[in-house]
Amino acid sequence: MSNVSTMPCLPAAGDHRDPGFGVYVHWPFCAQKCPYCDFNSHVRHAGWDEARYLAAYRRELDSVAERTGRAHAVSSIFFGGGTPSLMQPATVAAILDHVAQLWSIDTDAEITLEANPGSVEAERFRGYRAAGVNRVSLGVQSLDDEQLRRLGRVHTVAEAMTAIEVARRTFDRFSFDLIYARPGQSVAAWRRELAAALAFGSDHLSLYQLTIEPDTPFAALHRSGKLVTPEPEAASDLYDVTQELTEAVGLPAYEISNHARPGQESRHNLLYWRYGAYAGVGPGAHGRLASAGAASRSATSTIRNPEAWLAAVESAGHGFSEEAALSHAEQADEMLLMGLRITAGLDLGAMAALTGRVPSQTTITRLVGDGLLLPPVEGRLAATRRGRLVLDWIVTELATSLVPRMASTMAR
Repeated sequence: MSNVSTMPCLPAAGDHRDPGFGVYVHWPFCAQKCPYCDFNSHVRHAGWDEARYLAAYRRELDSVAERTGRAHAVSSIFFGGGTPSLMQPATVAAILDHVAQLWSIDTDAEITLEANPGSVEAERFRGYRAAGVNRVSLGVQSLDDEQLRRLGRVHTVAEAMTAIEVARRTFDRFSFDLIYARPGQSVAAWRRELAAALAFGSDHLSLYQLTIEPDTPFAALHRSGKLVTPEPEAASDLYDVTQELTEAVGLPAYEISNHARPGQESRHNLLYWRYGAYAGVGPGAHGRLASAGAASRSATSTIRNPEAWLAAVESAGHGFSEEAALSHAEQADEMLLMGLRITAGLDLGAMAALTGRVPSQTTITRLVGDGLLLPPVEGRLAATRRGRLVLDWIVTELATSLVPRMASTMAR
């Protein structure tokens, strides 16, 4: 991957350029399943045949390239999971080399790999960098050992701090995640923990409120009353402290749960939120495919079980469980859901060009009057801080008000 720069020049969150084309690679295996997690992750104590999985990733990438054509230029590649840092660096290098054989890769492409602190080794990180990875995202989740234990994490705070330092020395850019609004967490305790996290000096942080997902161990505990999360008012106070402390050190939110210094936003995340096209390969991956130059999107998803996905790829060349063209209405709904997550807001002109419809002015005016949306500026529609707390409701209101509109009629 010698054609990939190690320090991408990222567009600012308000940049209106084409979001580009991305590749998402899902690695499904974890050392242990966390009780709050509903991601497609699987524990295999007996291990896995990594060479066989690598061959399957290559075959599925070939299948995607047949659908999209090869005229795309890849602006971002993201290894998510699961725990991608359980992969051998040589496997990552081989996947990246195969992507480069299928499409051109931007010289400033962002190539991110997620890692859990317990699986971080300096030599392995150097291997990932040599493979072409130029950004790492660490799943720290808490800076309190007791809280890590309750979250089912297999690493300690000391291991997290070591991983952050290794990432800092190895990569030009790194990020790490924390979960807040945990059971019994006070504003004062979160203020101390977040201040400690900010002291590490990362240019990007992902700060998520704990969500009780269906069909997880935490969901069962929550139903039985054995796990009590903060009430909405308390969660709102924790959110306000999050914004206060991150803004004070120059890491404002560019998305509901993501904070960065200007220019250090995750390009891959922005591609999703700006409704760019991307390939999703690996067990349980989702994609939004478009032929080069085409406006419409097709939704793809793959078989979630790793062994079933592997067998399907080996027999059919891909593991798709769904492949469907999205209607204009469906694309409009997705653009609303994704675009309003970022503070820069949704580009209404881009929405009109892709879907032929936009929210009604009457509904926009009402939500602006309610203090949930900002008045549109240069054709962009954005939620206020208060609005981001009830974003799902806002999206529903806007989606039910869609009206036909040509892109040429939108104010730019």
